[in-house]
Amino acid sequence: MIGLGIATTVLLAATTSVTPLSNDSFGAFLGSGAEGVDRAELLEHWLGGTEMTVGRTYLPGDLWSNIEGRPEFLAPWAGWRQEKDDRLFVLNVPMLERNEDELPDHLVGQLLRSGASGSYDQHFRVLGERLVAAGLADAVLVLGWEMNGTTYTHRCAPDPEAWKRYWRRIVTTMRAVPGQEFRFDFAPNRGTDAIEWDRCYPGDDVVDIIGMDTYDQPPGETFDEQISQPYGLQFHVDFAAAHGKPISFPEWGLFRNGDNAEYMRRMLEWIDAVQPVYHSISDYCPHGVWQCVQNPESSEVFRTALSATPPGSGAGGPGRGPRPGEYGEDGEDGAGNPGRGPRPGDG
Repeated sequence: MIGLGIATTVLLAATTSVTPLSNDSFGAFLGSGAEGVDRAELLEHWLGGTEMTVGRTYLPGDLWSNIEGRPEFLAPWAGWRQEKDDRLFVLNVPMLERNEDELPDHLVGQLLRSGASGSYDQHFRVLGERLVAAGLADAVLVLGWEMNGTTYTHRCAPDPEAWKRYWRRIVTTMRAVPGQEFRFDFAPNRGTDAIEWDRCYPGDDVVDIIGMDTYDQPPGETFDEQISQPYGLQFHVDFAAAHGKPISFPEWGLFRNGDNAEYMRRMLEWIDAVQPVYHSISDYCPHGVWQCVQNPESSEVFRTALSATPPGSGAGGPGRGPRPGEYGEDGEDGAGNPGRGPRPGDG
């Protein structure tokens, strides 16, 4: 394991108060399509007027035609992005179709090698051209997210060397599109998972941001363990520092430990301490705080930390502003959230 000790350890002590958080890089996943855009204003109202400056969604990974970014899919997000200059659009981009079909490792390895040889270049060229045409030339692209896990077909472990060559080929193809200003975000799961994620790192010349998807679940029973575990939060900070890259948290939220206000408080403090380019909470059940009413204590911590309305101002507490409604036991909102997929460890 490398990188530990390169940056000053940021280990934060548990606290009982909620400190207001700088919200310059704040985002939330609220739905994959136009519903995600429509809900942004309601979330902002719930936060007392705090503006969501980061809009994030996923391209569906079922078919190449969807990975190419259909214009009608991109249009609502382009409209949101162009309303204000300080907004950031973040797009999770699958590297392979049938991305959630649980394909066997030997087939994944073959697909990665095909990609590394150029078989799928045209799909990413089309995506790049469509993003530029839509006015999303400055998008952050979370390419092949959670590659160190087992959830997605675009996973790294079946052939790490082919995976890295394929990533490099995609980035080279998309950077050749006239007018593009894309930034590419390399975002593994927290922890080792199926493979040590530094073994998948494709090189500083083709990575702009080093992200991490992190949820309140093992490995790491406590937040301190989530920081110090192999390939955990501190390793993430140190690895990025060693490579001269900023960090991000494209996905984070609650999970196995339920409504955990202490996790929410500590994660927000961590974000404030390490200053990512952006962070985006996964705001759907069981991970979220606004669209998921089953997490009232964490919701209160989140809203207090990010709210533009000071506590005690008479604006009302969490859950008393507009919220999208109640969820069933499966936590789904009926929208399907194409491309989101199950969380790491779902089963």
